[in-house]
Amino acid sequence: MASDLLSIAFSGTRTARAALDVTAQNIANASTGGYVRRTLTVAEVAASGGPGRIGDISLSGSRIAEIRRNTDPFLQSEVRRTSSDLERANAELKGLRNMESALEQSGVFSSIVEFEAALQQLAGDPVDPSRRAAVIGEATTLASKFNITASSLEAVGEGLHFEANAQVSEANTIGSELARVNQHLARAGSGGSDRAALLDQRDQLLERLAGFTSVTTSFASDGTVAVSLGTNPPRSFVDGGTSGTLSSAVAADGTLSFAVDGQAVSPGSGSLAGASLALTELASVRGRLDTIAAGLADAVNNAQAAGVALDGSPGQPIFSGTTAGTLRVVMSDGQGLATAPTGAGAGSRDDSNLAALRQSLANLDPAQQFSGLLFDVSSKVAGRNITQSALETIASSARISLEEQSGVDLDTEAANLIRFQQAFQASGRAMQVASDIFDTLIGIGR
Repeated sequence: MASDLLSIAFSGTRTARAALDVTAQNIANASTGGYVRRTLTVAEVAASGGPGRIGDISLSGSRIAEIRRNTDPFLQSEVRRTSSDLERANAELKGLRNMESALEQSGVFSSIVEFEAALQQLAGDPVDPSRRAAVIGEATTLASKFNITASSLEAVGEGLHFEANAQVSEANTIGSELARVNQHLARAGSGGSDRAALLDQRDQLLERLAGFTSVTTSFASDGTVAVSLGTNPPRSFVDGGTSGTLSSAVAADGTLSFAVDGQAVSPGSGSLAGASLALTELASVRGRLDTIAAGLADAVNNAQAAGVALDGSPGQPIFSGTTAGTLRVVMSDGQGLATAPTGAGAGSRDDSNLAALRQSLANLDPAQQFSGLLFDVSSKVAGRNITQSALETIASSARISLEEQSGVDLDTEAANLIRFQQAFQASGRAMQVASDIFDTLIGIGR
C-alpha cells in the first residue's frame, strides 16, 4: 500500500511540475507574436489488478496526456484572409499615392499655362525678339517638366517592381521553410512541446505568406499542411516536404504577371496583388501622360508647318518626341516661330498662324487633360483610403478575436501557478506520508 501511494504521489509531482513548466512557458511568451497558449491535459494512470487487488483495474496516479495548443483553425484562416486583403489595399494605395505625388509636384500644369500665356503675349507683338525668345524658353521648360514627370512615374514603377521581386523571393523562402516544418511535424511525437512549437512556426509562416498572395491550405492529421497560391486557379506551392517556385515577369508596359513552377497564377490578394493593381494603373497614367505630350507637340508642330518664320522660310517643328519622356525642344531661336501664314513675307506682322496655333491648343486643352488625369488619380487615392481603413478595421477585429481565443491571459496563468504549485506540494506531502507509513510498518515488523 505504501509502495502504491509512493508511486501515485510521484506521478502527481511529475505531472504538476510539467504543468508548472507549461504555465511558465505561457507567461514567458505572453507578448511573443504568433505564440499560442498551451494547456496540459492530465489523465489517470490505470494498472491491471494483482494479488490482493480488485480484479479489474487499479488507479495508479496521473500522467500527462497531451500538451494542447488553444487555437481555432477558422479564426486563423480569417486572420490570414483579412490580413491578405489589407496588404493588397496597402500596396495599391502606396503606389497610387506615389503616382499622385509625381503628378502634383511635376509642375506640368503650370508650365502648360505659362507656355500658352507666352503665346498670348507674343500675339501683342509677333516680331518682338524677346517675346519670341520667351516662347522658346517656356517650351523648353514645358518639355523638361514632362520629362521629369515621366522619370518620376518610372521611379514609382521601379519601386513597385523592386518590392514585388523582394516579396517573391521571401515567399519562396517561406515555402522552403514550410516544407522543412512539414518534415519535422511528420516525425514529431503527438502532444509534446516540440510539436506545439512546430505548429506555431507553421502558422506564423502561413500568415506571412498570406501577406503576399492569397493562400489555400489543407491540413493533414499529423499537422502538415499543403499550400496553394493565388486564384484562377490556385497553384500547388507546398506539398509535404517539397515546395515550388513563385516567379514574376515584367511586361513591356511595366505590368506584372506571376507563375508557380511556370504555371500562370493571379495573386488574388496580398501585397503582390496590390503591386500588380498599382502597376496596371501606372501603365494607364503613363499612357495618358504620353498622349497629352504627343498631342501638344503635334498641335504645335502642325501649326508651325502651316506658317512661315520671321525670315519668310517655312515653319519648322518646335518639339520632337512622341512621349512625355522623349519630348524635346529642337528649335533654338525664336526667329523660327511661324506666326505668319504661308506666303507672308519676311518680317510680317500677320499673326493669323499664331492665332491658329492658339486655337488649336485651346481645342486640345492640354492643361485640362492633365488636370483630369491628376483628378482621376486623386479620386482613386481617396477611394482606396476608405477601402483601406475599412479593411484595417476588419483585419484588426479578426486578430483580436484570435488573440482572445489563443492568447495568454496573465491572470489565468497566475492562478494556474498557484494551483499547480499546491498540487506539487500536496503530492510531495503524500510521498512523505507514504515514507512514514513504510517506516512504521518496518518498525512493527521488528
